[in-house]
Amino acid sequence: MIRVAIADDQQLIRGGFRSLLESEPDIEVVGEAGTGAEAVALVTALTPDVVLMDIRMPDGDGLWATEQIAANPALSATHIVIVTTFELDEYVGQAIRAGASGFLVKDTEPVELIRAVRVVAGGEALLSPGVTKRLLERLAGSITEKPDTAQLTVLTEREREVLGLVGHGLTNDEIGQRLFLSPLTAKTHVSRIMSKLLARDRVQLVVVAYETGLVSPGRGL
Repeated sequence: MIRVAIADDQQLIRGGFRSLLESEPDIEVVGEAGTGAEAVALVTALTPDVVLMDIRMPDGDGLWATEQIAANPALSATHIVIVTTFELDEYVGQAIRAGASGFLVKDTEPVELIRAVRVVAGGEALLSPGVTKRLLERLAGSITEKPDTAQLTVLTEREREVLGLVGHGLTNDEIGQRLFLSPLTAKTHVSRIMSKLLARDRVQLVVVAYETGLVSPGRGL
């Protein structure tokens, strides 16, 4: 059973999400929060598998709440999906860097919201189609310091290659095709990279790929 918490300052939105998710046999909504502080307290107390987090909330917004949750080692198994009204919300890139595992807009089709919960609960990253490229560009634009390549010293040459492809947004299947590996082998490489870099999920690997210079704006595959 996937345990979900919903954080949004609009009760109508929370109720809609709850009704939709609880119609699925493998998903349980364990709690709701209307503010950032309530979200942190709720997640700390219940340790859900997935949090659907709005960004604009009172008493600590979703960005602050995401940072608090992601920084707590006891909540490392909790994955956060940012759900917001605007595709290019100015805080989305920061939220991803803070530890969010996914990003959806509120007008997402119901089936996509349900899929997002399952994907993120399984440890994968989730970004809305059509948003990924712009979000990564925003992320890259926020990294102005000199690339920190020290993080790469723990990786093998193959793992660096795989990390670069993850940074370009490729799936395990696509990585496997490009490197002539099976999807399972590609997934194994990604899992080992996450372990070595202490990354929560693939989104965090994308951040590392940009920070280390493996991927840079305007440079294609």
